[in-house]
Amino acid sequence: MKIVILLMLIFLNFKCFSQLSSVKGKTHYPFWINLPVDSILNNNPPILIFLHGRSLSGTDLNKVKKYGVIKEIEKGRKIPAIVIAPQVASGSWQPEKILELLEYIQGIYKTDTNRVYLCGMSLGGYGTLHFAGKYASKITAAVALCGGGNPSDAKILATIPLWIQHGTGDKAVPVSESRIVVNAIKKVNKGKNLIYTELKGVSHAGLEIVFRSDEMYDWLFSQVRKAQGEVEIQAMMK
Repeated sequence: MKIVILLMLIFLNFKCFSQLSSVKGKTHYPFWINLPVDSILNNNPPILIFLHGRSLSGTDLNKVKKYGVIKEIEKGRKIPAIVIAPQVASGSWQPEKILELLEYIQGIYKTDTNRVYLCGMSLGGYGTLHFAGKYASKITAAVALCGGGNPSDAKILATIPLWIQHGTGDKAVPVSESRIVVNAIKKVNKGKNLIYTELKGVSHAGLEIVFRSDEMYDWLFSQVRKAQGEVEIQAMMK
């Protein structure tokens, strides 16, 4: 009897923790998915999508654990959302394929469509702004690290909360790449929904430190879309 009770406690304890698993063959991009604890999963959780940089591209999904959100989850970070981390085999991130992935997850789980978040670094930073520039109505807020964007997307990018960050010591992707899109957004609405942070002397790889602190996650999850095309912006840090 004691053994049965012990096994039940172990099972219940397991169900209380987040669950990380890989998914292949369901969408164009294979991906990691991390489900939050049941108390969150069963109550319309938000979705957080992480887009990796070029060095993690390929066909070995384990590479996506090298840095970023999935690595932080494996180190013990509890994220109150369904976390999705796809892998691109080569080339740039394609917005249509990211949207396919998002809609696939939304078709399986009952989630809060007013709380969909996107973050990416390097190639993933470009991918984040590329997706937001095409499908801003599908996400609530986004964080783009050491990447860049298309100035022609500025009018759309200006409609949602964005936090763009870049290190001035970046030799792989010069800080000018972020400055160009930031200036374009500011011309639209004076950067009303924009935070731009330059980290003095920080290298390209050094910006990975952003994933290790609470600040990015807290800011993202504080943004809530009240209605289509309307976001209640909170905790805007200058």
